[in-house]
Amino acid sequence: MTRPARRRVAVAAISALAVSLLLPAAADATTQSGPEQGVSGKVVRTSTLPDIPLATFSNALLHHSVADDRGVDLGGIGSDLFPAGRRGEFWTVTDRGPNGQIKIDGVNRRTFPVPGFDPAIVKVKVDGSRLEILKALPIRTRSGAPVTGLSNQSGRDENPYTYDASTPLGFNPDGLDTEGIVQSHDGTFWLVDEYGPSLVHVSATGRVLTRYVPEGLALKGADYPVVEGLPSVFLTRKGNRGFEGLAQLPGGDLVIALQSPLLNPSKQVGEASGTTRLLRFSPRRGKVTAEYAYAFDPVGTVDPGEDDPTELKVSSVVATGPDTLLVQERTDRASRLHRVVLRPGNNILGTAWDSTATTPSLEALPNPAAAGVPVLSKKLVVDLNTVPGAPKKIEGVAVVDSRTIAVINDNDFGMTDGAGAFGPDGRLVDSGVETTLVQIRLDARLR
Repeated sequence: MTRPARRRVAVAAISALAVSLLLPAAADATTQSGPEQGVSGKVVRTSTLPDIPLATFSNALLHHSVADDRGVDLGGIGSDLFPAGRRGEFWTVTDRGPNGQIKIDGVNRRTFPVPGFDPAIVKVKVDGSRLEILKALPIRTRSGAPVTGLSNQSGRDENPYTYDASTPLGFNPDGLDTEGIVQSHDGTFWLVDEYGPSLVHVSATGRVLTRYVPEGLALKGADYPVVEGLPSVFLTRKGNRGFEGLAQLPGGDLVIALQSPLLNPSKQVGEASGTTRLLRFSPRRGKVTAEYAYAFDPVGTVDPGEDDPTELKVSSVVATGPDTLLVQERTDRASRLHRVVLRPGNNILGTAWDSTATTPSLEALPNPAAAGVPVLSKKLVVDLNTVPGAPKKIEGVAVVDSRTIAVINDNDFGMTDGAGAFGPDGRLVDSGVETTLVQIRLDARLR
């Protein structure tokens, strides 16, 4: 059997497993009132990424791309998790690279301490307590240049600065803040990005084939095809809260999750909202085919003791059947997984709720379902807060088998915000948070 054929068989096997896990109970996915009880579980393995200097990693992929990593190690690969065919092997993706915020004259500036860093697709293997890197693909433009993780557009994205927030850096229309990842049957990858927000099709060797962005974005100067094929309402995404989760349904369709509610029609409305959105995209047709409203649980339910609703995020979505997902709701400290069924009656694409002209907007509704919005029903599957040893800031989730899930955290490259992130010598003051992939054996089968 040829290598491409083996890949197709492996991916098909993963899809078949996903179909079998939750399909029998799909009809039970309903919104419940009152406290919900999901299954619990225990950590059966924790594997940690060893310290690898970021310059060593980056320059092995793209020669002379990073002159000075300022003492930063490879991290940030926990932006998502997707099974790579063999048990214990996964595809992951970095985000835009080390970044933070420093307040200057009362205004936060976004810092890029290693501006030459290029986001990468990384294949990892669980080797006991160690997370081993098997392969890494730098994400490149059509001409082979690094896309980098720098902001795209002045006036829309955050102005990029050097590590100490003293010197502006240039914008880069090719830049990607990559998050979710899946691999298609043909070996190519799909990623999502927070800047556009966008859906990005990448070749098996890491070159951007097409970037799908909202209608009206008017991104100019990119060294790859840009298609304005997503609903224009997504232009109102909150900064640094664009697309975060990506799932591949067994039939090949993709489901994209917006991390936080849109700022529609304003920041005040969006930050008070408890409703985010999902998109369904057909790679075969090259277009969005559905849009869904997804309601968060109260922030204190997800993270007891937290009272700021802006801390709620969707970071991962995982396909578990033809139209069934696990959707992760989280804060930086807590995480819960819900079962969701995508039904035709929940589609709001092309309706009034898909328009910025609608008043009140979907995001402004305190109870969208009561206002007639066909909000997705959901049912709690597992509260990871009840699992001792589960990491914080989980951004990637994968189903290993009917009783086991794998999760991975985003360690932010060991960075913290503020002027104290780097010492007087310009070297990182590491947070000590490591990248860990944790496998959790559940007390009951996923169903």
